[in-house]
Amino acid sequence: MNKSSSSKKQSVWPGQTDSRSLDTIQINRLEQSFREWALESSRANIRLSRKRILLIFLLIRYTGARLNEVLALNPLEDIDHAKQLVVFGKRGLKTERQARQMQISEKLSSEIQEALTDGVFRQSLDNSFDVDPGHVRRKFYERAVACGFPKELGAPDAIRKSRAVELMQSNMPLSVVQKVLGHLSPKLTASYTSFSDKDTQQITKFFLEKEAGRKTSARNIFFGKICSIQKGDIQSKIELITIGDNLISTVITNDSLARLGLKTGTMIKAEVKAPWVILQKKDEEPECSAENIFHGTVSRITEGKVTTEYVVRVSDEIELCSIVTSQSNRQLDLKENDTVWAIFNSFSVVLHTD
Repeated sequence: MNKSSSSKKQSVWPGQTDSRSLDTIQINRLEQSFREWALESSRANIRLSRKRILLIFLLIRYTGARLNEVLALNPLEDIDHAKQLVVFGKRGLKTERQARQMQISEKLSSEIQEALTDGVFRQSLDNSFDVDPGHVRRKFYERAVACGFPKELGAPDAIRKSRAVELMQSNMPLSVVQKVLGHLSPKLTASYTSFSDKDTQQITKFFLEKEAGRKTSARNIFFGKICSIQKGDIQSKIELITIGDNLISTVITNDSLARLGLKTGTMIKAEVKAPWVILQKKDEEPECSAENIFHGTVSRITEGKVTTEYVVRVSDEIELCSIVTSQSNRQLDLKENDTVWAIFNSFSVVLHTD
């Protein structure tokens, strides 16, 4: 298997351009608009109706579900708050798609659970959200216009696309994003064969909790399964295959191997800090002792007084961040859209099982 991703063709996700989706700041403004609107009426029956629309928006905004999937939900039975899972497609959908489980954040799960403790609101749901889709769309359009956006960017499908772009820009692997959103693509069959629904939920949960405020200092994160372990006298070499079909090599002590309980097939998270990623501007693959070598394109450069940050787009699934000194920056003489090799050795990779 080729470690570099130079042969992969990048695809454009629907809604990736500004004219077809909202960015994170804009969609957060839209969410705040919904929240204020849901509370501003003095009439109790209107507040109940608006709370229902708000929950429909939040489920689409944070799961990327289709409007008809959310409207068909029985919020009393189809949401497992203990596991923070929503099951879409169990009822009411005339489609060949199978029911799928979607991870939600602890914060969203708690908000829905709190809403359902209101007996009047709970009774008003009558076991489903079951709102006229046209009415929902009109309310979505109104909130978008109130925020100064074109009304079509407030449509449920546009919110869904915006969520997809948001997840990809957070470095969630493309194949996981597609599975989360319920896309059926024959091109992803190989990836789905190796990564189960449970694996997808584990990866999604990490991104949702990270998004909710639990940050990591490492910029470069890979998810994958261990495909080989070569045990030595003191240290072991571990190779993992990512969802994007990239091979990552790392070396850890045998004590760490035993403590983490690692074995072939274990789902693992690998982190590489940005200063450990070395960039080289060459036509041919560099001849070096580093085991992890990726070919990509510089997508963003942020220059500082002491250091410079480079973001290298390796594939649809992976962006690598590298931080170099300002002196090295001048020597590299890299510009946006330049092709470059991103390199890090096995000792730079830290593994996590949580």
